Amino acid sequence: MGGKVTITTLLEKKKLKKPITMLTAYDFSLAKAVDLSGVDCILVGDSLGNVVLGYEHTLQVTMEDMLHHVQAVARGAKRAMIVADMPFLSCHLTTAESIRNAGSLIQAGAHAVKIEGGGAQVTGTVEAIVEAGIPVMGHIGLTPQRVLQLGGYKVQGKEEAEAGLLFQEAKSLEAAGAFAVVLECIPARLAERITTGIGIPTIGIGAGPYCDGQVLVTYDLLGINDTPTPKFVKKYADLHAAVQEALQTFVAEVNEGIFPDLEHSYTGQKEKICKLY
Repeated sequence: MGGKVTITTLLEKKKLKKPITMLTAYDFSLAKAVDLSGVDCILVGDSLGNVVLGYEHTLQVTMEDMLHHVQAVARGAKRAMIVADMPFLSCHLTTAESIRNAGSLIQAGAHAVKIEGGGAQVTGTVEAIVEAGIPVMGHIGLTPQRVLQLGGYKVQGKEEAEAGLLFQEAKSLEAAGAFAVVLECIPARLAERITTGIGIPTIGIGAGPYCDGQVLVTYDLLGINDTPTPKFVKKYADLHAAVQEALQTFVAEVNEGIFPDLEHSYTGQKEKICKLY
């Protein structure tokens, strides 16, 4: 699987037209499994709010939530590059606070942070964080932290003017020093235009096959939850059904006296044990 993945690795992959892979993880065990798969990047996404913490949306995720889960992932992943989401309002107040929050995620074990948006305020923050020595991945298109402003989870960039704005945001993020940019829920041809128009890698999620890489929420592709998934998600397993079957079998076997049996019990000499009483 090769050595430790770094920013240089990703830039080289774009240059050589080799696909970049990224998956989410939020805890030690899943991070270890994802890391062993050979994935390039592990995203500790604020999607943990939806799939792990049971929040309605990512706006409720705090820095404390992120730090807790980044630390767990860092203990499990040894090869993949760990990217941590900057949660809602953690990088949109003062520049000093943005740098401090990004630095906290790095100290928790992340190798880079991801920031949503591509407007002038965001790119200014990206530039300041990069100047402080912290790698930044951008994120444009559908930005879940702006779901209330966007009026829901909708495909972005379908109109010509909006598509042009997204292209300029990608260029601005590159100029600000971002080492890569996530493109979420935009038309495939727009993603292709952005990918060929900038020198940093693009990582798509619902952005078609022409990006430099792809990312999915691991819980979605494994089918761990029984909630509806977006069109762009391909389920590679149905673990929700498998887990339910296993749990129900356990309950039934305990109720019927089947488990535990002698095979799953410790043994000892009956005579010695009886002398204890």
